[in-house]
Amino acid sequence: MSNSQDEPFAERHRGRGAGIRPENRFETLHVIQDYEQLPGEEQDQTALNTEYYDDASKSVVSENNSPDLPFRYSLNPYRGCIHGCSYCYARPTHEYLGLDAGLDFESRIIVKRNAPDLFRDWLNRRNYQCEPVMLSGVTDCYQPIEKKLNLTRQLLEIALEARQPIRIITKNALITRDIDILNEMAKQQLILPVISLASLDANIARRMEPRTSTPQARLRAIRALSTAGIPTGILVAPIIPGLTDSGIPETLKAARDAGATFAARNMLRLPLSVEPIFLDWLHQHFPLQEERVLSRLRQVRGGKLNSVAFGERLSGTGIIGNQINQTFDLFRKQLGYLETFPSLNCTSFLPPTSSTGQQRLF
Repeated sequence: MSNSQDEPFAERHRGRGAGIRPENRFETLHVIQDYEQLPGEEQDQTALNTEYYDDASKSVVSENNSPDLPFRYSLNPYRGCIHGCSYCYARPTHEYLGLDAGLDFESRIIVKRNAPDLFRDWLNRRNYQCEPVMLSGVTDCYQPIEKKLNLTRQLLEIALEARQPIRIITKNALITRDIDILNEMAKQQLILPVISLASLDANIARRMEPRTSTPQARLRAIRALSTAGIPTGILVAPIIPGLTDSGIPETLKAARDAGATFAARNMLRLPLSVEPIFLDWLHQHFPLQEERVLSRLRQVRGGKLNSVAFGERLSGTGIIGNQINQTFDLFRKQLGYLETFPSLNCTSFLPPTSSTGQQRLF
C-alpha cells in the first residue's frame, strides 16, 4: 500500500508537508491505491498537482466557544492550505469534506469565490454586535492562490468600509501586498496582523512548512508592516520541544528588531489525524531527534502526545512545559514587547452595503 510509513519521503511527494494519507474517520469505505505499473509505463510519484474546487456553501464565517482563543468568529475564504505545514491543527477539517487530512488537505483546496458577498451579508445581520473577526481560523488567507484570486483583499476592503475590526494570522509575506488597506484600517484601530514563525532555522522551516514564505521573508514582512504604521505581532508557533524550543529567544529578538510590538506562543498540538502525519514527517526528516522530541512532547502533555484540555492544550504542562513558557515570558519582557495585544475599535461599526446593493437602515 502506498501509505507505508517506511517509504522514503523524498520518493513520494516533494514540496509537501504530509507524507501519508491517513484514513478519514468519517468514511466507512476506504480506497487502497495500487501503484503497480504495466510494462513500459512511467509514473512520477514525486510530483503532486494542486487542485482547486469551488465551494458553494452559504457561510464564510465560523464560530467557536473555546476559552483558549482570543476570538469568537473566524473568516475563511479557503479550506485546506497549500503551505503544507506538517503540524497544522486544521488538517482534520478536510475530513468533513470526504477528503483526507494529509496530502488532500494541501493539494485539494476549496475556494469560496462568493466569500465577499457572504461576508457582506453576515455583517448586515440585524442582531450583529461588532467584535473582532479572525482571518483565518482553519486556513491561511494569504496562501499562494490568493495572489490570483484576491479574496482576502476584497474581504479587507469590506471590513474597512464597515469599520469592522480584523485580526490576521499568516505565514505568508503576501500580506504586504495589502499594506495600503491595512494602513487605512490601522489609522482607525481596525487591524492586528500577526506573523506566525516557528523557527528561524531555514532547514527546519523548509522541511516543516515547505510552501510558506521563508523565515527571513516573514521578518521582512513584519518590518514592512510596522514601518507603514501597522501594529504587528509575532506568534511563535508551534513550539516543538526538543526541536525548536531552543530558538525561542532568537526568534523573539529577530521579530522585535523587525518591528513586532506584541508576541504570543503556542505549543505543538497533534489532534486526531494530525498525529500520524506529524510522526511520519518527524521520522522521515529528523530521525536523530525523533526520540528526544517525542519524549519531551509526552512530558509537556501528561504522558501523551496531545491534550485537548482547555487551559493547557496551547501551553503545555510539567517541568519542561513550564520552562519553555517561562523562557518565552522572560525574553518577551526583556525585549520590550507589550504585555497584551493592542485593543481594537468596535465602536465605529457601520453595516456595509449588502450583496444585493441595499443598505441596512436600522
